[in-house]
Amino acid sequence: MRKSWLIGILAAASVVLGLVSSRGAEQSSSSQPQFATDGKLVRPEGYRRWVYVSSGFGMSYNQSVNGMQSFTNVFVAPAAYDYFTAKGKWPDKTIFVLEIYGSTSRGSINKHGSYQEEFEGLDVEVKDEARFADKWAYFNFNGAQKTASALTPSRNDCWKCHEQNAAVEHSFVQFYPELLRIARAKGTIKPGVRLDN
Repeated sequence: MRKSWLIGILAAASVVLGLVSSRGAEQSSSSQPQFATDGKLVRPEGYRRWVYVSSGFGMSYNQSVNGMQSFTNVFVAPAAYDYFTAKGKWPDKTIFVLEIYGSTSRGSINKHGSYQEEFEGLDVEVKDEARFADKWAYFNFNGAQKTASALTPSRNDCWKCHEQNAAVEHSFVQFYPELLRIARAKGTIKPGVRLDN
């Protein structure tokens, strides 16, 4: 009796461990860029469970402000974040997700300030040294779009701006206080990059 009880417990434990390990493998694979057979990037799923890096409001790279200002929320895959905290740079297969939301200041009990409203789109940045000649590529997902091609040409305006102005590799850590602190401590900020106005 006791032997069959022990076998039952061991069998149940192995099933639970199998489920946990397959779930872990599922989560780790989904935090790396996935590509369809046509080479398009598959829209990242579950990124809100990743590391939240920061938010911006109404950020623009030029002087003129046109239209309603948007919020941007930036997430990075956990393994890439851990690597960055250890080394101050990004590993191959890093993926950033920037979700864009409209803003409003009128609603419910709000009397001052703005909050996020309607989803506007998703921008994704991927570091893949084997797939992209220039290491980093940029993708835009509109609405519920499931796949997206890399912006072309490879050295497009997004790529050029990140290459010239991003503090660490192609990431704007100057706008992410915790990552900027790490980059300063690790000495990985690109020479000549402006961190202030």
